[in-house]
Amino acid sequence: MRQRYLIALGSNVRHVRHGPPERVLGAALTALEREGLKILASAPVIRSAPLGPSRRRYANGAALIEAKKGPGELLDLLKAIERRFGRTRGGQRWASRVLDLDIVLWSGGAWSSPGLTVPHPAFRQRTFVLAPALAIAPDWRDPLTALSLRQLHARLTRPRPLPR
Repeated sequence: MRQRYLIALGSNVRHVRHGPPERVLGAALTALEREGLKILASAPVIRSAPLGPSRRRYANGAALIEAKKGPGELLDLLKAIERRFGRTRGGQRWASRVLDLDIVLWSGGAWSSPGLTVPHPAFRQRTFVLAPALAIAPDWRDPLTALSLRQLHARLTRPRPLPR
């Protein structure tokens, strides 16, 4: 049975073969297709400020994919693709990276296992995830809050009054 997934893509390091981060994300989409995943839609790339110690701006995107894999199997495949692009595990959290692929949402709802939680635990607080996702799946609902990506993005980006 085919499952749908929303995948967040990020890069802030130039790749020796693929070039700058924006092109790394394009190459990552090609790698996903070569692995038999069907790309249903991909979002325009945005630039965002880094979290944590990295000083390099990120290129962020999102893809809506279809796969005959469960969440755990898909995670293994995404991590293998990251390694092929030169990503190594360990080191400082949120450091610069050539490629980051995260499962944000899954058509099966919520999922939890060691090393993987779907929906992604932090996606609701990250405009660099919600903005690209909004471009390709605005009506997809978060299974935990029942809010659509459009609603989550609006809540996160609405103007707030200044403190008195």
